[in-house]
Amino acid sequence: MTHPRGDVSITINGEDKTLRLTLGALADIEDKLGGGDLAALQARLKNPRVSDIILILHALLAGGGAALTLEALKASDLDLAEATRAIAKAFEVLGGEETPGKPQADFASGEG
Repeated sequence: MTHPRGDVSITINGEDKTLRLTLGALADIEDKLGGGDLAALQARLKNPRVSDIILILHALLAGGGAALTLEALKASDLDLAEATRAIAKAFEVLGGEETPGKPQADFASGEG
């Protein structure tokens, strides 16, 4: 379920968690995935690797207040298709493709 401030629910290990794209989460994603700027990050996210999805998911979980380590997330019971859809919903808070300067990741298709 998507909430007004952009929160997205996801089930991990049978527990509901919240994804939230905060400025801190976005900065963490930029830092971990490199690229230096939002345009480079956007280009990389057009074809994300599984490791990219896990890093993004971890940052969004932290933004939502979850205290889940990266190692615990990697070992978790998680549906990858559900995760990519949830990530896409979390990024929708940035605006549509017509919004200049906003990164757009096509996670909804499950292909990145």
